[in-house]
Amino acid sequence: MDVLKQQRLSRIDHEMQRVLGTVISQELKDPRMGFTTVTRVEATQDLRFAKVYVSIIGDRHVARQTMDALEHAAGFLRGELGHQIKLRYTPELSFVEDRSTERAIELSKTLREAETAGD
Repeated sequence: MDVLKQQRLSRIDHEMQRVLGTVISQELKDPRMGFTTVTRVEATQDLRFAKVYVSIIGDRHVARQTMDALEHAAGFLRGELGHQIKLRYTPELSFVEDRSTERAIELSKTLREAETAGD
């Protein structure tokens, strides 16, 4: 894939991340939703499909319920995306839990504990 196509796809990914982040935080009223952040979006080259990576604050139960709520709202979210971003195709959305923030917090906690134990 040439550089221009790569840059365009990257811009579309960022724009989808921005739109979905706003719609999820402001318009989804599902009581199962925990505090959710869209960390990144990766669309396929043909823009038919997009993986939406989300970070969820809370325990496993909250995360599972939030993922269920997002899957349930995928059609609505796709429709909103189609209204706000003009593309030939609005990609089908699949949601992936991004646990990197959670791992970073755990690692930071472990390092602090090790530092304290060493003193």
